[in-house]
Amino acid sequence: MTEIERRVLAVLQEGFPNASRTPYADMAERIGMDIQDLLNILRMWKDQGKIRRLGAMVNHFQMDMGGGALVVWQVEPERLEDVGHCLAGFKAVSHAYQRPIRPGWPFNLYTMVHGADAQDTEQTVKRMSEACGVRTYRLLITIKELKKVPPTYIIPSEGLGQAQG
Repeated sequence: MTEIERRVLAVLQEGFPNASRTPYADMAERIGMDIQDLLNILRMWKDQGKIRRLGAMVNHFQMDMGGGALVVWQVEPERLEDVGHCLAGFKAVSHAYQRPIRPGWPFNLYTMVHGADAQDTEQTVKRMSEACGVRTYRLLITIKELKKVPPTYIIPSEGLGQAQG
């Protein structure tokens, strides 16, 4: 990894700047590079398979969507892909992913469902169950979001990510 790529990664792992209308320009400025050069590195990483996507992490509580729940579903293995697409198709779903079944835990499909409150979320999950034909599930209601942080791949040294003069 080149020094400039390390600087790009250091700034990316901090997340998008809050309330910025020009997040990529702001990140490029922090690194001390042209925005087009930053975007070219991101495109290259995507083409090389180093990254799949970039996205903001939303605080659903601050968006008045405090009725979130992790919903675990028990789905027959041959139906996993179809049911996964069905569940992920609901606007209230931010995440849908498969996990292996474990002893004492028969659930293999997980979704994060958001609503205005717990009752709204529960109604949405009932509609999801009916639409996708899955009757065995559990709602794990979000009570409090502890901390959501992006992954850290490198620890920036002093000055990394800052414009060099």
